[in-house]
Amino acid sequence: MRIHPQSSSPEAAGAARSGPALPLSRRSWLGAAAGAGVAAGIGFAATPQPAHAARLPTKAHIAIAGSGLAGIAVAHRLQGLLDGARITIVDAKQAHHYQPGFTLVATGVWPGDKVVESNAALQPTGVQWVQDMVAEFDPAANTVVTASGQRITYDYLVVATGTHQDWAQIEGMDVKAIGSNGLASVYPSAEAAVATWAAMDSFRQKGGQAVMTLPATPLKCAGAPLKMTFMLRDRLAQAGTLDKSSITFYSALHNVFGVPVVNDSVLQRWQALGVGVQYGQKLTAIDIGARRATFAKPEGETSEVPYDFIHVVPPMRAVDAVKNSDLAWQDGPMAAGGWLEVDKNTLQHRRYKNVFGLGDTNGTPRGKTAATVKKSAPIVARHLVEVIAGRTPGEVFDGYTSCPMILREGSAWLIEFDYEGRLTPSLPMIEPLQDSYAAWLMKIRMLKPAYMAVLKGRV
Repeated sequence: MRIHPQSSSPEAAGAARSGPALPLSRRSWLGAAAGAGVAAGIGFAATPQPAHAARLPTKAHIAIAGSGLAGIAVAHRLQGLLDGARITIVDAKQAHHYQPGFTLVATGVWPGDKVVESNAALQPTGVQWVQDMVAEFDPAANTVVTASGQRITYDYLVVATGTHQDWAQIEGMDVKAIGSNGLASVYPSAEAAVATWAAMDSFRQKGGQAVMTLPATPLKCAGAPLKMTFMLRDRLAQAGTLDKSSITFYSALHNVFGVPVVNDSVLQRWQALGVGVQYGQKLTAIDIGARRATFAKPEGETSEVPYDFIHVVPPMRAVDAVKNSDLAWQDGPMAAGGWLEVDKNTLQHRRYKNVFGLGDTNGTPRGKTAATVKKSAPIVARHLVEVIAGRTPGEVFDGYTSCPMILREGSAWLIEFDYEGRLTPSLPMIEPLQDSYAAWLMKIRMLKPAYMAVLKGRV
């Protein structure tokens, strides 16, 4: 962990700032967290490993659209379950990003290079990698069309294309300007996360008015805007400029987090920390040079808000190839974003039974986190095998999602929940909504190794 000259150590920081006292020593927490992490998938909910079984012989061709965590993880899983299958991954991305680490980069905990890997080095041996972007899905013809015009036919398809960040909904926004004039966003890229830390570091030296935002759409890592808010407040406190500063969180919704008990706990903490909240305020425009943001209420009223620092979270939707295809939801709450129409329990497409969805693209009530992929990738792989074998998939995915909510340097909550918003803690040593150094340690030390194990189909 990198500590900046203005920062105290995690130990000193934890002692100097308010928060429940830890019942164990830091060394005890380190050992306990490490042991529990190994037992429970290192901070992800444990996935029971099936007993060894013979691989299913098949000549089926399986196409996987997307080479993020979901796409590569399911490819590894399928290789272990099928004998003779042809597997093709379609994606042009050359870099693989450990996106759960972006908040750590953007708040000065990690260097930027810690979240970037080579995509080529992560491809499963024996899997064909078509280095082109998916431009179109034609599920009636069992065909994927790439940006260069290649037509790839398949017997079975896994859609793992992630999200599209809809920056066009924010007039005047320029992603390339992140890092200058107090403009920040953790979402676009590893480079943007580095630039966001530069903007935050500059802001905390003098303090001022900070504006944090949240759109109304489903988000990948919906906890990231909250983590950025907590850590900005902590960085101001470390720099001694908190008394010269104000932080206001502008939510386009009527809450700040979709799980009520977590939402209430965050709001209680923010009230104690002096963080203000405005509801029903959608960011619609930004004047980067003048440092002014425009927000709109549902009834159409707009207001301009000056800022010295702003963290912009883009509205999100499915990528064009999914949104514009017959694979997208045609009606209901997920139709507007063009999200993939899957059964939330099986992750099988509701109309095209040879298609499954995995990861952020799914139009399900929750589940746009890496931890969701950890639990659902094995299920999707097993369900696909069942379909190839002529059986009906029956295993139920409960919507498991995890969010290590960073509160300050050296402390976090480990929040785990399901589709219904029920807390589903997997580690008895950590209370979900209690300040924990062990949860912080998992976030900065253990979750990336766990992520890499998931990526390679090992857990």
